[in-house]
Amino acid sequence: MFNKDRDTGIAGLSSSGQAHAVTASFLGWTLDAFDFFVVVFLIDKLAEAFHVGKEAIIASLFVTLVMRPVGALLFGLMTDRYGRRIPLMVNVVFFSVVELACGFSPNLTFFLIMRALYGIGMGGEWGIGASLAMESVPPRWRGILSGILQSGYSTGYLLAAVVARFVLPTWGWRPMFWLGGVPALLAFYISARVPESEAWKQHRAPSTGAVLRIVATQWKSFLYLVLLMTFMMFLSHGTQDLYPDFLGTVHNVGASMRSYMAILYNIGAIVGAIIFGQFSDKLGRRFAMIAALGLSLLVIPLWAFGTSLAVLAIGSFLMQAGVQGAWGVIPVHLSELSADETRGLVPGLAYQLGILIAAPTNTVEFLLRGKVGYQWALAGFEIVTIASLILIVSLGKERKGRSFHKAEEAVPL
Repeated sequence: MFNKDRDTGIAGLSSSGQAHAVTASFLGWTLDAFDFFVVVFLIDKLAEAFHVGKEAIIASLFVTLVMRPVGALLFGLMTDRYGRRIPLMVNVVFFSVVELACGFSPNLTFFLIMRALYGIGMGGEWGIGASLAMESVPPRWRGILSGILQSGYSTGYLLAAVVARFVLPTWGWRPMFWLGGVPALLAFYISARVPESEAWKQHRAPSTGAVLRIVATQWKSFLYLVLLMTFMMFLSHGTQDLYPDFLGTVHNVGASMRSYMAILYNIGAIVGAIIFGQFSDKLGRRFAMIAALGLSLLVIPLWAFGTSLAVLAIGSFLMQAGVQGAWGVIPVHLSELSADETRGLVPGLAYQLGILIAAPTNTVEFLLRGKVGYQWALAGFEIVTIASLILIVSLGKERKGRSFHKAEEAVPL
């Protein structure tokens, strides 16, 4: 009979500990994404409440995005020095309290400050969760669990759509942010159930300076990851953030139906992330990403130029299956490409620097709308993005299945 630690394939980690680590990481990213996408469904309501144009509210998305690298740096360094559990708890409480405060915003200025602070929390969560989850599972399960972890982003978007459909019409916009305070309770679960990463214990850097020096010695690899993540952000935010507004503006789709559409295409995103994440375990990380990107490219005519609600629904479902299919490989791919001592910092910082560079995506698409029309603004932007991504992924490296643990302490699978 095998003991629990041996069954997981990771020394010092029971099967239940493995499950709790992945669950906490998934929930953290889900709730973080929910808090971000709430604003997407409130652009008109917030503009009316604060007596400003829609452009000012869209700018709040930009403010959140540009602050995310700050959170990735602060929480990433903390994660590589002091472990995964405590920084994750601090992060969850921080972004939950800030989101709660957004619901009390008396004016646009206060709201923008809160969204900037929220960006710090959002920027820190992904790197912590990805390192904890990927270090807590055996190599043969990393791909599919990477897809499940990243699908938390789409799950959060889906939850925001559900809340927009049922809470907004009845209670208004403020309670939608107040619900964002609930995730703080996740900290109690992490404290009680989630074990510390064994890989971190084995490879812990002696100082913060040591972490930064290791990153500096691998600057070429780091810059490649930043380039990759920049175009991945063009892909996701360029196909998601303005799509509800696109449906309302071009096709006169009502608010309730836009929520149902968002629910539908986020189900597609979840399915895509899990399927292509699993494919990456069998076919390789880069091949799975390119296949997912190919799917998104093929369905652009349905997604952007569909003439009926049914065609748009099919197009958006398949588009997000491809978009998040490629994204589903990202947690494992970045974790495997990062040094053991910097796995808390490098994936998250590359991820968030990518969003810093890509932060004007919504603004650019909104401006292009006035020149070439909403349909070509979205379609043209994504055709260029997807073609570039296929090239970037093809030219990159992968280290599929590499061990995160020291050989003398590894447990045979």
